[in-house]
Amino acid sequence: MSLATAAVGTAPERSVAAGVRSALESVFDAVAATGADTAQLLDRVAAEGRRPATADLAALRPGLHLRLARHELVSGVGFVAAPGLLSDVPAWLEWWQSGSDGDVRPLLLDLDPQQSAYADYTHWDWFALPRDTGERAVAGPYVDYLCSDEYSLTLSAPVRMEGRFAGVAAADVYLRHFEAAVMPMLRQLPGPAHLVNARGRVTASADPAHLAGSLTKGPDFAAVLERARPGRFRGLRLVPCRDIPLVLVISPH
Repeated sequence: MSLATAAVGTAPERSVAAGVRSALESVFDAVAATGADTAQLLDRVAAEGRRPATADLAALRPGLHLRLARHELVSGVGFVAAPGLLSDVPAWLEWWQSGSDGDVRPLLLDLDPQQSAYADYTHWDWFALPRDTGERAVAGPYVDYLCSDEYSLTLSAPVRMEGRFAGVAAADVYLRHFEAAVMPMLRQLPGPAHLVNARGRVTASADPAHLAGSLTKGPDFAAVLERARPGRFRGLRLVPCRDIPLVLVISPH
């Protein structure tokens, strides 16, 4: 597999990549604020010489509710604890989401590993990628059976306690809302275009050959994001959306 690096993208490509970045950066702002609140809370608990508990995480709720109200694309937001972090439960999501009627409600899951309905979230990309890479991630789209049964994206970033991974701060975006924000931009490009995450999963597409949710195989998209420079792969143009872990892929005309 070879990946040629191009010096710069064309002006339309750069404009679309910048537009995608702008659309999602506000969501990552909500993720960052949640992560900062959580890290501060965990450090305060550690300074008291004890392990955190679910009751401590309740202090995050005013900020989470505020972010749901302020950020138009955010449908759910919260902190997802690494298993073993808390003293009173084996796993926990301090997660709040907007209901169809506009109310704010908590997500309630069976997080007891001894039960058949146990919801093990540690294998999901939105948890595993920040844990394994130390970087923020865009996961999906996928049918979010844990939260909403909606086709969604999840944006996430690692949270640390005393230098160790403690869980992730994350926010959900319904795919239909993300597509409404970015599809007009993708359609402005002269060739068929779609967006993929670091795994090659298509997050939005104006290219009938690459549907949302499918995989684009071949290029090393994680390497494109790491290099942070446009490249080419077998005729495809690959343009990273600066600071956002998505790659704009433009197919030949």
